[in-house]
Amino acid sequence: MSRATIPSSIVPPLLLAFALLAGQTTMVHAAAPEPANRVELTKMTGRWYEVARTPNAMQRACEAATADWTRAGAGYSVIQTCRRGTPDGPKKEWKASATPVDPVKNAKFKLSFFGGVMNQEYWVLDHRTDEGWLIMGTPGGNYVWLLSKAPQLSAAVRNQAIARIRQLGYDTSKLEFPQQVQ
Repeated sequence: MSRATIPSSIVPPLLLAFALLAGQTTMVHAAAPEPANRVELTKMTGRWYEVARTPNAMQRACEAATADWTRAGAGYSVIQTCRRGTPDGPKKEWKASATPVDPVKNAKFKLSFFGGVMNQEYWVLDHRTDEGWLIMGTPGGNYVWLLSKAPQLSAAVRNQAIARIRQLGYDTSKLEFPQQVQ
């Protein structure tokens, strides 16, 4: 009987997928709440800076994390960047394509990584475009991120956004606050 082998080019994405799925739940309830507001898709473009996140294996020791959203056909091209250890540490990038899957609110996106080997839905749970932030999470409620259009949020705006994350049912005592470039 022959033994099937997995091509070595597939192993890193598979390990990454398993690591991402092995995180701990930090929700009070079992699933993320439905997105609160409609997302104007033009507001998704540009660079988003990571202000806070639930711990996850894929972003362990990740500092100065950003996500660059560029329109690409009916969806987006997304490049997520992370600096390992410090804001000026070695750079790691993940490329994805994002497609809106909720035409009513435009708040749910399917991201495909590694040419479709790994797919994950992300929801914009709430946002304040006038203050330049959004809260994104996975539908299962395992992960949440606070993203900002600026590298830093004022203390008052950051506290308001963290309070909103708590209202959505997440345990904010477990959030990580990665460093950003000043």
